Amino acid sequence: MSQNFEFYNTRAKEAAAEAKAAKLDNVRERALRSETAWREMADRAKQMEEDREVARIDREQRQAEAAELEAAKVLAAPEALAS
Repeated sequence: MSQNFEFYNTRAKEAAAEAKAAKLDNVRERALRSETAWREMADRAKQMEEDREVARIDREQRQAEAAELEAAKVLAAPEALAS
């Protein structure tokens, strides 16, 4: 995973630990809100990384198909000249 995901996930875990250790309600609530925000950022970072990987695979497949078509044209060109 990306470094952003790891960073956000670590912050979420820290906030969860802070909430668990909090003695005051307002401190606990603040830490839980913080955990929620960090988890949302981690989820978005993870999704973005997955989307980038899918796009990379699609791009590589399109490039491979284009290369195959170009190779087929080159192989067919001498036959067209002979006709």
